[in-house]
Amino acid sequence: MEPEVEYVEVARAESERGELVLRERRPVDGGPSALELRANGVFVMDTLEVSTERAMAQTALALVEDPRAVVVGGLGLGFTMHEVLADSRVEKVAVVEIEPAIVDWMRTGQVPHGPALLADERVTVVEADVAVALQEGRDATYDLVLLDVDNGPGYLVHATNAALYEAPALTHARRVLRPGGALVVWSAAPSPELEAALGEVFGAVEAQRHDVTLQEREEEYWLYVARA
Repeated sequence: MEPEVEYVEVARAESERGELVLRERRPVDGGPSALELRANGVFVMDTLEVSTERAMAQTALALVEDPRAVVVGGLGLGFTMHEVLADSRVEKVAVVEIEPAIVDWMRTGQVPHGPALLADERVTVVEADVAVALQEGRDATYDLVLLDVDNGPGYLVHATNAALYEAPALTHARRVLRPGGALVVWSAAPSPELEAALGEVFGAVEAQRHDVTLQEREEEYWLYVARA
């Protein structure tokens, strides 16, 4: 029997991609509460189970000797960015987020840890589609590109994001990487299609499984790693 939970809406916004809701999840039995982000009714992430967001950053940072410049595709609730900023080697983080409301909620403190993260002088927030941002990016500019957009290629919240996981967009991701740089992509499920596309663009790819407990359920998430 699942625990009884109360939901309290914190913020809501509409964009051309649909509805975003930030809400607090409060277990009636007094367990830990959490903020939860949903897009068009689909769960995206919360503040309770963040191990794969952190693992994504840790995995990426371990791949590169000198990760001075990093792109984080997808701000979300900021946990991937937080882990990147915890590394003293990082000098610049460009966070690309298509939804202005998510940036606003972080800046204004509706996500309580947001203001301090965005106040870090190393952070630049780019309000754009990450596929477009990569296409417009300069060659060999970054040491790491982390793509934590949507729920991965198999569980798209927005169908238009499918292109991000295909060879043309991945080619732009490789182009903006310096030699020896790396791309890490988060996915809610195994994606042979993504693995094949990364292999086509980068030549080699590693799929890493991460087991997590999400709202009382055992789940597995995946990281796909490719080196330039």
